[in-house]
Amino acid sequence: MSTKRKVIITSAVTGAIHTPSMSRFLPVSAEEIAEAALGAAEAGAAIVHLHARDPKDGRPSQDPKHFEPILEKLKANTDAIINITTGGSPHMTVQERMRPVIAFKPELASLNMGSMNFGLYPMLDRFKEFEHEWERESLEKSRDLVFKNTFADIETILGIGNANRTRFEFECYDISHLNNLAHFRSRGLARGPLFVQSVFGLLGGIGAHPEDLMHMRRTADRLLGEDYLWSVLGAGRNQMPLAAIGAAMGSHVRVGLEDSLWIGPGELAKSNAEQVARARTILEALNFEIATPDEARQMLQLKGRENVGF
Repeated sequence: MSTKRKVIITSAVTGAIHTPSMSRFLPVSAEEIAEAALGAAEAGAAIVHLHARDPKDGRPSQDPKHFEPILEKLKANTDAIINITTGGSPHMTVQERMRPVIAFKPELASLNMGSMNFGLYPMLDRFKEFEHEWERESLEKSRDLVFKNTFADIETILGIGNANRTRFEFECYDISHLNNLAHFRSRGLARGPLFVQSVFGLLGGIGAHPEDLMHMRRTADRLLGEDYLWSVLGAGRNQMPLAAIGAAMGSHVRVGLEDSLWIGPGELAKSNAEQVARARTILEALNFEIATPDEARQMLQLKGRENVGF
């Protein structure tokens, strides 16, 4: 029997950070998003993290009708764990953001663990041409934007998820978010094993230096003990270096076009599958095994794909 540690790879397929004009490889339509997720799963991702977009202009959407064809295709063609966002976009209300999770009752959903500044406007220095005006406006508005995730918001999302047996990927962008998570665990609203996604390198959150990663790990250990699984998300060019450092320290990893458009310096990734394959190469070189979807389900104590609402 193998004694190698098994590492869960999450692929974040598309999201609200990047816009269609930034990369021709970013999936936009339901068909493109579903195909990108299937490719990532085939490459080794046990979890696919999903946002949806309005196919008319690529704008982030939490309308269940934009998720439904994606979910139907994935349910029919892969046993990967489907993780639906409750983050949506920082420009949405919590009520808007919760619509797909309420409708589809997934095994897993994301949950941002605190309000924060969410500065995407530096991307305007890199990207100059946009097909849709909303893309430029969205980046510019992030100069004066608080991504709202109050204690009441988090309580609401936890209550809905707990009622549906949906577990959470707790997205922690800073040390305070770990303290918030410990608070909700102490009240019995966040239940172990906790799946903690540490997010590094987004303006407004913790940085992406290895010291930041080690500080996040030490704090999580102190606050949460052994009742959590740790995963690392490095934004932009930090994606692969922090995945490697985190894995060596005991983490699982998240990669994908939501978090980074790149596969190397100045080189756009052609697909989520390409990033998953690169992460898998790194992990296997470190002598880890890649967790299957069912192994990840067992580690995270999920309710099973037969118990979702799609």
